[in-house]
Amino acid sequence: MGEPGTKEILSLEELEAAGNFRSGRKHIVSILVENKPGVLTRVTGLFARRGFNINTLAVGPTDDDSVSRITITLDGAVHSIDQVTKQLHKLINVLKIRDLEPEETLARELALFKISADGVARAEVMQICDIFRAHIVDVSKRAVVAEVTGTQEKVDAFERLIRPFGLIEMARTGEIAIGRGRNET
Repeated sequence: MGEPGTKEILSLEELEAAGNFRSGRKHIVSILVENKPGVLTRVTGLFARRGFNINTLAVGPTDDDSVSRITITLDGAVHSIDQVTKQLHKLINVLKIRDLEPEETLARELALFKISADGVARAEVMQICDIFRAHIVDVSKRAVVAEVTGTQEKVDAFERLIRPFGLIEMARTGEIAIGRGRNET
């Protein structure tokens, strides 16, 4: 198996042997909670005790200052998610929980990429940024910092294209999501 951070393609057998096999069912769980100390720890602790690996976690305020939205993306079987959500409902500071369906959800991620770019490479990097509607937010002699917003797939595709130029550093927020329609969480 490759070193961490490499993009080597692995077979299904290699993934299973390494313990990295996923069910393929991506869950985006949106949780409205009271904005109080310790709530995030209790919520994520329930997932950890059940053996879930949280892929991304984003927390932020809502239109009401006393309420925060926790958006968690993870991989898991449907019945296991149901067990966790039942336990989450029992937490005193949890107001509302929703396992968002992908076709009924708008999800976006923000990422910053510091890319090695001098000379001819700079023009190519800027072209790729243009194609992905990425914003160049900082420029130095030997590097540029690009800001990309979009679906997880878009951010992954951008990363794959700029990696050969020399990816110096990367920071990703994880997905935030909201249900489509009027009365969604």
